[in-house]
Amino acid sequence: MTASEGRADVSGLRALAHPLRLRLLSLTTVRAISATDAARELGESQANVSYHMRQLHAAGLLEIVEETSVRGGRAKLYRHNPSSGESLSTGSGDDYAALASVLAEELLRRSLDRRTGSRGAFTDAELWLPAEAWERVLQLASELGEIMHSEARAPDTAGTVHASATLMLFEMARKGTSR
Repeated sequence: MTASEGRADVSGLRALAHPLRLRLLSLTTVRAISATDAARELGESQANVSYHMRQLHAAGLLEIVEETSVRGGRAKLYRHNPSSGESLSTGSGDDYAALASVLAEELLRRSLDRRTGSRGAFTDAELWLPAEAWERVLQLASELGEIMHSEARAPDTAGTVHASATLMLFEMARKGTSR
């Protein structure tokens, strides 16, 4: 990895370390959307959403797919390419800790909206795996993300399930057991 790729990884991880930005990535996975429409859908100010979308774009996590004229100005439609996150795998421990903190906050927000009695899945582990098994786990996680993003539909589409998924896998540097 080059020094510039390393800087991109860090800026990308930092760009993700905000709960609104995670919600924007989910929203823009299904369709291209303007900051104005995203703000309306998320109940946020247009200026705030526009700022966060620009940060995600600068980090390479959102792409501009269209620009249109609106009342004398330009409206940009952004879309998230879910595979863009794969370039963020080499950030520092501090960057991952910041991201984990925001993911935990977002997971808590989503869990409060969990449909009571619905099926789900849970696993948590800190363990030692053979290198081949670890590679397979990473591949399966990548496939899971690809399926979820490629099958995503617009909110409230008939026949869909409003689902949440948070998965953060990483190799640990510490050589002992956890505290």
